[in-house]
Amino acid sequence: MDIMKIFADTAYVRMGGSNEELRCAEYLKEQCAAMGLEATIEGFPVQMANIEEATLVVDGKEITCKGYRNAGSHEVEAPLYYLSSTDPYALSKCRGKIVLIDGYLGYWMYRDILENGAVGFITYDGNVNYADCDIDQRELRAQVAEGVEKIPGVNINAKAAVELIKNNAAQAKIVLKQEEFTADSHNVILEMPGTRPETIVFTAHYDSTSLSQGAYDNMSGSVGLLGIAEYFTKHPHSYGLRFVWCGSEERGLLGAKAYCRDHEEALKDVVLNINLDMIGCVMGKLIACCTTEEKLVSYMEYFGLELGKSIRAYQDVYSSDSTPFADKGIPAVSFARLCPPNTATIHNSYDTMALMKQEHMEDDIAVICAFADRMANAVQLPVKRTMPDNMKDKLDIYLCRKRDKK
Repeated sequence: MDIMKIFADTAYVRMGGSNEELRCAEYLKEQCAAMGLEATIEGFPVQMANIEEATLVVDGKEITCKGYRNAGSHEVEAPLYYLSSTDPYALSKCRGKIVLIDGYLGYWMYRDILENGAVGFITYDGNVNYADCDIDQRELRAQVAEGVEKIPGVNINAKAAVELIKNNAAQAKIVLKQEEFTADSHNVILEMPGTRPETIVFTAHYDSTSLSQGAYDNMSGSVGLLGIAEYFTKHPHSYGLRFVWCGSEERGLLGAKAYCRDHEEALKDVVLNINLDMIGCVMGKLIACCTTEEKLVSYMEYFGLELGKSIRAYQDVYSSDSTPFADKGIPAVSFARLCPPNTATIHNSYDTMALMKQEHMEDDIAVICAFADRMANAVQLPVKRTMPDNMKDKLDIYLCRKRDKK
């Protein structure tokens, strides 16, 4: 397997539900075929939209923006309000305003501003210290807007947001027009049967965000799955192995959620999920996030020392395709090589193969293969198929079934 060639071949934006995402799914299937393995591509429905018009005018000046997909078509003019805090008093001032929000528009934030009477919203991304003025294409996710009203939103660059507040911007107007429809995103699935009925599922997402080639996040994990599959073509395994390259992870783990929804009966035989999300970069340290009983944390640290590798293991819910499996009660461990601040960034145009290092990719894949081999050939899998109460609580918070009291 030529790791860097795969990065070069997939150096394009692959947003969930797009033709480019399907192109990459077919490429991954071809990579499996080159190893003598037959993968299948399985579609699942996702919300899509074509933006016809998105404008933001503040105090008579047009601000470069991108409209939120799946936020409906609207025209609204109102006072601009910067929501710099989320305490009840600050939220109460949203009524009748177009609200400028710091960070992402999450589930609870959307409901908070809606409940407090906001008529539109503005988010921003990028960095005031970067030379570019890139703007991410965002969407009002189906889960976020489920069962509530849609109000218009746009995304702008951080530099523009700072200027608005610096200049005491007072009045804003959003015009948003779009065609919304349903299309397919895709999972790529490979089965490698074992000699016993239980199955270990490996996952990684292959889609990217609107500005990103997604080399680090997460073609690296997708290449890692290919490497693990290649390893097991040459080594025995008693447990069945299933590889799922997930589509639309960046849109809210949609591929993993669709797989768990559409294959619920098959999940009864799944005993472990091993997820790869961001490995092999130039800087950083290998981590293993265990959504499992706490015993696996110690096991993982000892296992790393046995190999002469440092693995920072901890118990938590990882924001990746492992989470829908954990939510079904399947123990899940996510591997990543996490970078120090300012050495690699994701979800922007800087996530390219320049962040990747061949030797680190090979090293990370080798470590994960060694762990997978232990699990796939265990006389008795040492990881209990149970989800501790503290992890159930964190899953409820992550999946917005309850609010974090913090």
